[in-house]
Amino acid sequence: MISSIKEAVNRRSFLGAAAAALSAGAIFSPIAAAQSREEIRRGTDNHSADNPGPVNRLLQQENASSNTPPDTDHGDVETFWYSFELAHRRIQDGGWTRQVTQKDIPDSKDLAGVNMRLTAGSYRELHWHTANEWAYMLYGSARITVLNPDGTIFIDDVKEGDLWFFPAGFPHSIQGLGPDGCEFLLVFDQGTFSEYQTFLISDWVAHTPAEVLEKNFGLPASAIAKLPTDEEYIFPGTIPGSLEDDKRAVGGKAVESKVSYSFRMRSMKPDFEDAGGSARIVDSTVFPASKTIAAALVILKPGAMREMHWHPNSSEWQYWLKGSGRMTVFSSSGKARTMSFNANDVGFVPAVAGHYIENTGTEDIVFLEMFKSDRFSDVSLNQWIRRLPQLIVREHLHLDNGEIDRIPHAKEPVLK
Repeated sequence: MISSIKEAVNRRSFLGAAAAALSAGAIFSPIAAAQSREEIRRGTDNHSADNPGPVNRLLQQENASSNTPPDTDHGDVETFWYSFELAHRRIQDGGWTRQVTQKDIPDSKDLAGVNMRLTAGSYRELHWHTANEWAYMLYGSARITVLNPDGTIFIDDVKEGDLWFFPAGFPHSIQGLGPDGCEFLLVFDQGTFSEYQTFLISDWVAHTPAEVLEKNFGLPASAIAKLPTDEEYIFPGTIPGSLEDDKRAVGGKAVESKVSYSFRMRSMKPDFEDAGGSARIVDSTVFPASKTIAAALVILKPGAMREMHWHPNSSEWQYWLKGSGRMTVFSSSGKARTMSFNANDVGFVPAVAGHYIENTGTEDIVFLEMFKSDRFSDVSLNQWIRRLPQLIVREHLHLDNGEIDRIPHAKEPVLK
């Protein structure tokens, strides 16, 4: 009997202790879990965040936000980062080229990019292609030409910060000028575009029977024998004389294009500018030739951010010229992902996906936003909130009227 009583007491004590332990766990486990997640985010919880296996330290440092993402990242979001530094570089006498296409960023179906360098006097040879070409000059200066179907021609010199736009099928050329040639970014309105599958004048004559070339050009066989027998693509040449001399030589005003295919983007007055940075927007409203690609050049000071927004009319293709920062893309259904960006990186945001860009470095961020559209369009989260009746906002976001009033009421592309 005494033994049975002791067993019952011991059992009650054990069950009471177990219940107390469970109760304590219920009270303290969420806090402990929250602390653990914070430790993981900061990388201070060695057991959870440490990677004792093989690590590519350089690539890990390049994209720290992907390696140690904020707690708010969640779900499966396709990668939206790539770098021209990872792309194969085709080097020829006279310059080089490399590209980032849909093969590298599978979701980028609308736009592809090419980075190209030409030494002084060297050509990207006479050619044309199936996609419209938009360009931003990164360095130096170049002479460009483009022929209209009506026989008029556009010739201009472009320098760092300038744009050009060549319509699909319009033949054109690019030549590096002194003293050190040029480097530029090309953007095409086809995600699958390949720089290595363009229509080259050398390639065409090399694959046309000699007797046809004689008949077409009205030249003797001795002249036809001098034509290229293979594609030239990029090759050295002679630095040309003045722009005015070239224009006169081809026929002057009588054959001059009525359409301008170049634009001085970097020297234009910003559409928005404050202590946090600036934004310059170029689309068909200010650059009529650019009918399929709109763009913005954005500068973010250290600590500033491109406000939370989305684009209702197109996906966004980015090129980072300078600085370092991070971008989070919100893809709906609880899905969000953050990645880091540096100079010469390419970013991509699907159409209507929410995103922001934050300068996390110590120098200015300079980047381009490009869209397959004739108009630039974005929706500001702040402006949407402030245009709604406050009752709606209070009942959605649980803010009081005073807090709502502190949210910027106008669209501010850059926030400090």
